[in-house]
Amino acid sequence: MNRFLTVLIAFLSPIFLFAQKNSEQLLQELDQTVADYQLYSDKKEIQINKYKELLPSAFTDIQKYDIYGKLYAEYKSYQSDSALIYARKSFQIAEKLNDNEKLNHARLNLASIMGTLGMYKEATDILNRININTSPEIKGYYFTVNSVVYGYMSDYAASLPEKKNYIVLTKKYRDSSLNYYKPQSSAYIMAKSSTFLDAGKHKETLTLLLNYFPNIAHNSDDRAVIAYIISQAYRQKKDFNQEKKWLTISAISDLQLAKKEYISLRSLAFLMYENGDIDRAYKYIKRSLEDALFCNARLRTYEISKMLPIINEAYQKQNETNRFQLVLFLISASILSVFLLAVLFLLFKQMKKLSKAKQDLSLANSKLSELNTELNIFNEKLNETNYTLTEANLLKEIYIGRYMDQCSDYIGKLDEYRRKLNVMATTGKMNDLISAVKSKQFVENEFAAFLTNFDKTFLQLFPNFIAEFSALLIDDEAIQLKEGELLNTELRIFALIRLGIKDSAKISIFLRYSVSTIYNYRSQLKNKAAGPREDFEANVMRIGTNLK
Repeated sequence: MNRFLTVLIAFLSPIFLFAQKNSEQLLQELDQTVADYQLYSDKKEIQINKYKELLPSAFTDIQKYDIYGKLYAEYKSYQSDSALIYARKSFQIAEKLNDNEKLNHARLNLASIMGTLGMYKEATDILNRININTSPEIKGYYFTVNSVVYGYMSDYAASLPEKKNYIVLTKKYRDSSLNYYKPQSSAYIMAKSSTFLDAGKHKETLTLLLNYFPNIAHNSDDRAVIAYIISQAYRQKKDFNQEKKWLTISAISDLQLAKKEYISLRSLAFLMYENGDIDRAYKYIKRSLEDALFCNARLRTYEISKMLPIINEAYQKQNETNRFQLVLFLISASILSVFLLAVLFLLFKQMKKLSKAKQDLSLANSKLSELNTELNIFNEKLNETNYTLTEANLLKEIYIGRYMDQCSDYIGKLDEYRRKLNVMATTGKMNDLISAVKSKQFVENEFAAFLTNFDKTFLQLFPNFIAEFSALLIDDEAIQLKEGELLNTELRIFALIRLGIKDSAKISIFLRYSVSTIYNYRSQLKNKAAGPREDFEANVMRIGTNLK
């Protein structure tokens, strides 16, 4: 059960890692990376120059040895000739220091870069002179360099017996290195996965590497190597889509770290060729050759030179086919252009007729639009008139009813008042009679009742009159009613105006004020208007309507 879970996690890991990137998206990223190769090379040169700038200030051999080592590491997969120069300088400093560990480490760097340059005899001679027992702390590196050098020699071997012998030595040294690396180190993981791969154990390889890959930093040199080994495990599994995907990941890492000595992009180029993507195959193999020549990686140049003619021939055939298709397309386009010109000529004639018809139609539409506009204006005026008539009828109905009630009430009150005066006259209460006749209390009470009745009736007709009237005034000039008041004098004046009584003389008689007082009230409120003063009374007339 535990083994099943481990395998399941291993196979799901790449899905989670690259869920947002399918193979085509990765290839597009690789295409952009190939196009930007100079940008990454410039970054590498900047880093190298930083180390070189430290050399003049390095006064001790230890400091020089350290800087030469860093320059060697930067140049190793970038420019082999320069890497060899700094490997030799490191060796010379180590000899001066007479430090056995540094001396053996410098020898191993020399042997490693000589292997890249194809100097196999020189590399093996150096390796054979190393007494590794005197430097046990670098035994892992020692066996790894031997494994790499003999691996190069097996790839470059001229005869089958030599090739087999070198393969045996490669595996022997690689297996020996496992004893001297920490189990969780990248060197151990790469050596162990290569052992599984040589044994055809692609499941074990994927289980080991897919769990380890997410932990690798993006700027690590090991990222491309691990991704390449994963691709080879999928190749053994015959899952070519995953092989392409992981080769792409490896190639992106190589190029972004400005490595010039690599294998992934070359392998991916041949895979693209087999899949029929000749353009990408040619672009990738061309980039690989230019980088291998820049680095002076002889084995990679040799490997690419065997593949380049095949891909180049396919690329040339594709170009010939594309050229033939282009000529055929141009001929077809020319014939079609002649046909289209004839059609365009006929269309032009037809469009002229259509344009004339459109002009006539536009003129008719314009006249019709004018008529519609006039009709709309007439309809608006008619609606306004109808609304005014409806409102007037409503006012008449309400006020006639109120008027009849008021008249009936006044007749009753006058009759009662008459009988009261008659009683006073017949009983001889002349003083009381004279006082009653002279008193204005009765009239004032009736006038107050009349105003209250008017206020109630008006607010029944225009319930929002106060709020809408206040909205026509400046904010701080709103009408303030006293407690118990329905309307005040100012509001009654404009209530009468709203009812159509605009003459100040009539308003003064109705409210029992002088004409000048009414005029002053009207002027004061106009001065407080929020809008234009001359539009104030017109706006009052719109209160309670939908004509605002």
